Amino acid sequence: MDKVRIGVVGIGNMGSAHAKYLAAGDVPNAELTAVCDINPKRLEWARDNLGEHIKLFENAETLFESKAVDAVIIATPHYDHPPLAISAFKRGLHVLIEKPAGVYTKQVREMNEVAEKSGKVFGIMYNQRTNPVYQKLRDLIKSGELGEIKRINWIITNWYRSQSYYDSGGWRATWAGEGGGVLINQCPHNLDLWQWICGMPRRVRAFCHYGKYHDIEVEDDVTAYMEYENGATGVFITTTGEAPGTNRFEIAGDRGKIVVEEGKLTFWRLRVSERQFNREYKGGFGSPECWKCEIPVHGVETAHRGITTNWVNAILKGTPLLAPGIEGIYGLTISNAMHLSSWLDDWVEIPFDEDLFYQKLKERIDSSKFKKDKKEDKVLDVEGTY
Repeated sequence: MDKVRIGVVGIGNMGSAHAKYLAAGDVPNAELTAVCDINPKRLEWARDNLGEHIKLFENAETLFESKAVDAVIIATPHYDHPPLAISAFKRGLHVLIEKPAGVYTKQVREMNEVAEKSGKVFGIMYNQRTNPVYQKLRDLIKSGELGEIKRINWIITNWYRSQSYYDSGGWRATWAGEGGGVLINQCPHNLDLWQWICGMPRRVRAFCHYGKYHDIEVEDDVTAYMEYENGATGVFITTTGEAPGTNRFEIAGDRGKIVVEEGKLTFWRLRVSERQFNREYKGGFGSPECWKCEIPVHGVETAHRGITTNWVNAILKGTPLLAPGIEGIYGLTISNAMHLSSWLDDWVEIPFDEDLFYQKLKERIDSSKFKKDKKEDKVLDVEGTY
């Protein structure tokens, strides 16, 4: 195979964006051959905008069995990601899923098991892993340049969303349709980067506020505290209700601190480690000599196209995946732990009781009294978002 034939399942906001750059030939050795959506108007849009040669399907199973594709991108509402991926794997297709991997880890774990047995290439659209700033930050942490991590803080409040955004889809910001709010929709990228760079916490205590700034039933404001095996702590703050918002990621370690803000990576580097200075210094007041270093970052963020290109190259050439699909469970584990902590009003150890999480989620779905006006879902411009 010298070219991968790709089908896009779900051509709403993100699915249509993927379909457009594939149809434009922006991914080498890839060809968009089919799309699927249950909404006839989205299929009309596809016919008018993607080319007459694109095959149109109203049902994902029919697409999977059509022999028209070698691989699929799944860009449907969150709950559908695992069952659709499982079905595609069982029909011998490679899969790239949009974030999040799913809504609850028990469902995602089943998907991962099927993916590993299938032998097919499984990726997830964690496009922020293509950002050279975060790649460099990870390199500094993993290489030991910062020393042992002591504290992590991420204020990620520039996810502002208006009420009209939430009103644009009947499934949005509901327990039954989306499975959560800012944690499950906007923050999968941030929580993935958190664990990709700093590792998984041992336990979580979170405070989620539901419908604090919007007429929604799910969380739109979260503050969470995390603890690690080595004693390190972390604070994660996010909301969709602040403007202009902040995006500041700070990691303190034994050899200084690193801050990512406004696209820049700054390292306040200690000449000797804090622990060594603490042992050896006899002068009372004093602190280690510190150098402020602007870390050069090279490369270009390739975003969604970059993840898709990497996935295609993995299919054709065996190139290692930058964002393996099976890693989608890690950030979701942190997200689920935050929700569960808020629901129980208590600490949650990781790993947590996955059956208990699903039970509590189901209670919220079953008891929901939130009703939206029956309007047709709108496809929004996602240019400039993650």
